[in-house]
Amino acid sequence: MPDPTGLPQLKHFHHVAFRCRDAEETRRFYQDLLGLKLAAGLAFDEISGTETALRYLHLFFELGDGNFLAFFDAPDSATEEHFKPRSGFNRHIAIETEDLTALATYRQRLHEHGVRCEGPLDHGFVQSIYFYDPNGINVEITARTPRYDEIMADEADKAAAEMARWTSSTQELKRQRGLRAPGNGATAK
Repeated sequence: MPDPTGLPQLKHFHHVAFRCRDAEETRRFYQDLLGLKLAAGLAFDEISGTETALRYLHLFFELGDGNFLAFFDAPDSATEEHFKPRSGFNRHIAIETEDLTALATYRQRLHEHGVRCEGPLDHGFVQSIYFYDPNGINVEITARTPRYDEIMADEADKAAAEMARWTSSTQELKRQRGLRAPGNGATAK
């Protein structure tokens, strides 16, 4: 289906970034435990591109596809509330591994290092394990199932109708709870 906006295509994430409690603790978790390459550790005394004073370290861990998972260690502005574990419905990152065997390897490694891990949960198109990093971020490692392409193609065909049904069935509850009703957010012009 052609893009109706005519905009150039957004291709992939360069990085996603989160706050971290401690750069070294985060490095040990992502590099030593999960095997990601520490690609950069950039220290700053002011917010990049401004003259606003703020000390922080910006860490980048490289994934196998060349994209990055990034963190900010900014102790001058951090509070314990920033690191409170939250439900995966509120915030999580999902990192794909090559197959179900690799997923089992990560699950075993996490258990060996005392990291509480749930799963694998079978979502049909993927299977996933879930755990928290030292910063309270819910991390998912996922692997595609053999029927991934078939299931996703079928879901794409039904997506617009499912969205319309969902919006219609939840609109009143959202209004009652004081959540934004459809049309109250940002819209394309």
